[in-house]
This record gives sequence, C-alpha cells and structure tokens, in this order.
Amino acid sequence: MLNLTQSNLCHILTFPESVRKQADNDGDDDDEDDEDDDDSVVKEENGVLVLNDANFDTFTADKDTVLLEFYAPWCGHCKQFAPEYEKIAKTLKENDPPIPVAKIDATAATSLSSRFDVSGYPTIKILKKGQAVDYDGSRTEDAIVAKVKEVSDPNWTPPPEATLILTQDNFDEVVNDADIILVEFYAPWCGHCKRLAPEYEKAAQELSKRTPPIRLAKVDATAETELAKKFDVTGYPTLKIFRKGKPYDYSGPREKYGIVDYMIEQAGPPSKQIQTTKQVQEFLRDGDDVIIIGVFRGENDKTYQLYQEAANGLREDYKFHHTFSNEIAKLLKASPGNLVVMQPEKFQSKYEPRMRVLNLKDSTDGSEIKEHVLKYALPLVGHRKLSNDAKRYSKRPLVVVYYSVDFGFDYRVATQYWRSKVLEVAKDFPEYVFAVSDEEDYSSEIKDLGLLESGEDVNAAILDEGGKKYAMEPEEFDSDVLRQFVLAFKKGKLKPIVKSQPVPKNNKGPVKVVVGKTFDTIVMDPKNDVLIEFYAPWCGHCKKLEPVYNELGKKYKNEKNLIIAKMDATANDVTNDHYKVEGFPTIYFSPKDKKSNPIKFEGGDRDLEQLSKFIEEHATKFSRAKEEL
Repeated sequence: MLNLTQSNLCHILTFPESVRKQADNDGDDDDEDDEDDDDSVVKEENGVLVLNDANFDTFTADKDTVLLEFYAPWCGHCKQFAPEYEKIAKTLKENDPPIPVAKIDATAATSLSSRFDVSGYPTIKILKKGQAVDYDGSRTEDAIVAKVKEVSDPNWTPPPEATLILTQDNFDEVVNDADIILVEFYAPWCGHCKRLAPEYEKAAQELSKRTPPIRLAKVDATAETELAKKFDVTGYPTLKIFRKGKPYDYSGPREKYGIVDYMIEQAGPPSKQIQTTKQVQEFLRDGDDVIIIGVFRGENDKTYQLYQEAANGLREDYKFHHTFSNEIAKLLKASPGNLVVMQPEKFQSKYEPRMRVLNLKDSTDGSEIKEHVLKYALPLVGHRKLSNDAKRYSKRPLVVVYYSVDFGFDYRVATQYWRSKVLEVAKDFPEYVFAVSDEEDYSSEIKDLGLLESGEDVNAAILDEGGKKYAMEPEEFDSDVLRQFVLAFKKGKLKPIVKSQPVPKNNKGPVKVVVGKTFDTIVMDPKNDVLIEFYAPWCGHCKKLEPVYNELGKKYKNEKNLIIAKMDATANDVTNDHYKVEGFPTIYFSPKDKKSNPIKFEGGDRDLEQLSKFIEEHATKFSRAKEEL
C-alpha cells in the first residue's frame, strides 16, 4: 500500500524572489486555486518538474538541457524507478548550472508521446536544444547523471549516425562489397518509417561494434526512385538484406534488439554442419519438419558453395544442413554432391519415396536447388499447424481433415489411423495438397465452415483459390467418403461456403458497403477501380478513420469509374487470396485491369490528402482530369 504523506503531494514550482513577492502582495487565494487547475503552470513533485502537452514547449523553449521521463501511472517499472529519479533530480538541481529534471504522464500527454515516439515505460530522453537524445543505459543515478552532464557540455555534439546513407552514386559500391548489409527503403513523410528510425539507428550502432561489423543502411526511396524501382519497393518502409549485392526479403522484427538478434543470425551460415549419424537418426525419429541435408567432400566443393547460396534464399522458411562425413553419406546411401530431402518417420508412407535426391553439379543453377526443396518439402499428408500454416500450406487447393491430431506417444496410433485414411485418397490426387489439422487449433476455421456442431469426430474441407471454402457434409469418415468429396470438388459440383452479413438493401451512400456475398461483384468487377477498406468494428484506428473515409467517398462520389468501399472483415469472408488482411484497417486499391494485383496502402498518414493522392496515383481512368493536390 502507498504511504500518501504531504511530501508526496504536488505543489507549485518555486519561482524567483520577485515573482514570489508579487504573489504575496496580491494575496488572492482564488488565483492560487486557479493556478492549481491550470495545466500550463509547471508544477513540481518531490523535486521533479511535471510537464504536459500544455506547458512543455513554453518551458523547454529556452533550456539548453532537460532530462525527461515518460511514464505511465500504472507501470510497475516506473514506480520502482521513481525514488531513483527523484535523487537524480536533486543531484542535477545542485549542478552548476542546474539542469531541469521533468516527468511526463505519457498516457495523458498523448501529443508529446506521439511526438517523441514513446512506446514503452519508462522512456528516458535528454532534450538538448530542443532535440531529443535517446538514453539506453542503466536506470541508476550515477549512469544517468553522467550521461546528462556529458550531453549538457557546451562542446558536446551528437555522435555521427551509424546508419549509412545510400544513393544511386554509392549504392553498388557499398552493397556489392558487403558480405551482408540491411537496407531500409523509406519515405521522409512515412509515419511507420519515423517510428522505425530510432530503433534502426540503435541497432546500427550495436551491430557496428561487432567483429566483423554488420552494417545497416537507408535509402530515401522518394529521392532515389531508380533504386526503389530496381528493387520493387512499393511500400514504406521496405527492408532488404543484401549479400554481395544479391537481395533477400527481410521479415524480422522492427525494434532494436529484434533487429540485432535477427541480423546476427542472418550473418551466420545458412546451413549447419552435422557430423554424426546420431544427429540424422534423431531428425528422423523426433523431427517435425522436412529434413534437408547436402552431402559434400569439403568446403571447397563448388557444389557446396552453390548449395549455400541457394540456402540463403530459403533460410527464412527451412532449416538446412550439410555434412562432409562418409558415415552419414553411407547412412543416407548418398554420394558427394547429393542433396537429400526427406521426411521424419512419422510422415513417411508406402505411397512415397523415403528420400528425394538431387545430384548437384558445378553447372547446377540455384533455382534447381530451390525447386527441389519446395517440391518435396511437404509429405503426401502433412500436419498443418498454426505455426507452419502460412509458410507451408499456402498452396491451393488444400484438402484438410480435422480431428484430434496428436503425434505424442499416447495418441500416435489413433492419429496415424485417420491419417492413413487420408493417405489412401491423397495418393490419387497429386495435384492437390493434403493435410491433417487439430480440431481445437482450428476451431474458428471449423466454425466458419459450419462444422463446429457436425457431431462427427472427423470433418473435412477444401480451401481453394480466391479464398473459397468447401465443407464436406457431416457423415462417418472413411477413405471412400473423402474420395467422393474430392471428386465432387474436382468436377465443380460443390458450392462454396461464404461467411457473409446480409446484402444491404440500400447501398447508395458515398462509401459502398461490401459483404462476403458481394465481394466478387463489387471489388472484383473489371469495369471499376475500387478502393476497399477492411475494418473491424472494435478497432480504434478504424473508428478514427471513419469520418475521413466518408469524406473521401463524398469527394469521389461522382466518379463513374471509381468505387470507395468498406468491409467488416470480422463478419465477412474475403473471397480472394490476393487481398490479405493482417491488421485493421487494411486498405487496397483494386485497379479494374489488375484485380489480382491490388496495391496496398502503406506508410502514409490515413488522412484525406494522402488517401486522395494514393487514389489518383493508381487510378486507371477518371472521367475528369486528375485533381492537383
């Protein structure tokens, strides 16, 4: 329990003597009460100044150095840090000259929190002549006071950025020479880029200290348009890893420690060496994913180098291994230069070879290695899980059988019994992907299919191109039942399941409402360009966007070739796989001549000006001249 004594309460900041005398002469208690309620008055709490949106700029305008803490009243770390921060305030008040120490309730001062990109509590910054200097050291009096005094020195200058700045003139020279480098393509106006910038720079500083250093760089894609075009930059920020000039997509975290850890891992070899047959046997016995092993004579083999290069392109999705061991080669019945792809024992079957082998030659192209891995990465009937769904099971059509899937010792027999039924069908339909999924993991998907109350222990569905879904009528599961279901799908005799709200009776407003049943007729209509917003009713960002989006609809209401539309993505199926909704709101522009290649709105502010600019940049044809913004 907090001990609320008088010393913990707020009181007015001590003013200069002349001001205090004037206040004494006035002697107006009501005025003092008014001051207590005035947010523009700077108050003091246990030696720490209290700043907010109303008084911040006025107070800091003429200050050389100010120490700032952004906190949240409920934050445990902030409460722990409070006594230490008060000691810091006392110490810096005694400095010559005194250095102000202030705190800001980031949950109330939302404007300041946004301006200084506060995303965690407590966040400590040193304001030097109006410019924020991030503090990342330990939260102790000695460390913080030392850093503040260093920054307050009249001769102090900010350290040079560790992030390299690339342009058309130096890009090839820097990137082609680097074993590995991370490059951010950004736009100066992009909000996401601004939020990433301090984290990116901190990561650059950290990684520059390594031996050898790992470099981070950035390109202003709005100025270096040729570079942006060359590397298919369509949104901001776009991050790419380059290895000796060859680009690879970056899909790692976007905060300091995540970037650092990810890049350290990426800087290592894409394939790990295995040295004993025991390791291979463990992969086979206990593994849960495809096993990829390259067999070579040594590191100087050209085929080994080719393998490493190809592995770099797939390292995000697969674990690669290699060996120089004759014993392992013998176990695998492989020769040097062989690339072996195989499945753990639990996924092997009599309907498919135990191993898929590609013989690598000095002339083998990297695309052949990639194709071999991708072609045989999945078993005939694999285990589709939430952790591997997006990476392993994105291909359509996908036949999924749902039941209580558990490959643990106690339930393995029952799991394999039903899987064997699926195998009998899968062998006859090589053009489709087959998988089993645990019914609890995919309960929401089963619900959307209308199978949650089927009363059957085993259910099945087919997920097709364009987001279409087909549910098997509930009946006692067997191979013959599944076979008939798949055959009916192949012959086009099944009707898709579409989750949809009712079709609106009146849909003549400036923003057209799209539901699951009308997605194809409105969004995929080849006669019109369509801007479609996917939203969630509970989403705060969506609510904030709504009046702006309505204004946008009104602005373009008279455009015959353009539709401004919205869809509640929580209540309706998006019946096309090219319109991926991974957050709210998600906005796509769907050109009338490229319906399967929509353009996602990314990076810019979701205001009327930026959304209008986005529309007019991508519109195929307006009935009037494009508007000057």
